[in-house]
Amino acid sequence: MTQPAPKERISLKKMLPILVIVAVAIAGFFLLGDKLNFQTLADNRDALIAWRDSNYALAAIVYIAIYVAVVAFSLPGGSIMTLTGGFLFGLVAGATFTVTAATIGATAIFVAAKTGLGDALKARLDGSGGTLAKMRKGVEENAVSFLLLMRLVPAMPFWLANLAPAFLGVPLITYVWTTFVGIIPGTVVYTWVGSGLGDVFARGETPDLGIIFTPSILGPILGLSALAALPLVIKAVKGRKALPLEE
Repeated sequence: MTQPAPKERISLKKMLPILVIVAVAIAGFFLLGDKLNFQTLADNRDALIAWRDSNYALAAIVYIAIYVAVVAFSLPGGSIMTLTGGFLFGLVAGATFTVTAATIGATAIFVAAKTGLGDALKARLDGSGGTLAKMRKGVEENAVSFLLLMRLVPAMPFWLANLAPAFLGVPLITYVWTTFVGIIPGTVVYTWVGSGLGDVFARGETPDLGIIFTPSILGPILGLSALAALPLVIKAVKGRKALPLEE
């Protein structure tokens, strides 16, 4: 008789990275709060431009490093950081730096969560059977569509999209490339807004961050989401047709 595989234990050593992330996230919430906001950017715009002009390469590296930290530790201010990238570096360079940094930061928190809890949780779900195990298996089999949908749908919180795959057995390489591709549309929109902040500052106005929900922008994003979901729909339809007919 086959013995069930032993359950993987959750050790403090493995949990340490995710515990550090949680601690920094909590500290960041109380220390930063709403300090990383549009007004802060407006008040420091001249100093930021002067800093960028004095050493563009260093400014780009520092921006990427800060953005990685914001994402990896789930710190507040992600939207403002994206606007800042557009404001300082323009649409193409700003979007490139932001997508790269966000992917690195998301990968860091994914690896920490997967190492600390994900593998052990996956083993326990596989051993327990039932609905949760079937759900995890379904996500794993359709990982690309699942991850792209999470990244493309604007309503999905970024921190949740970073953590959930770690607990559902998603392979690292699949997570990395779907994160990179999936965040491009939203990043380009906010970077585009940021690249026009010079005129917004001159008029004394505040940028409309709800622009992503306007029909002309939301429509194409939802179209991409529908394409990402298409394999799931096709598989569900085929699975239903394969079921035996009731007499």
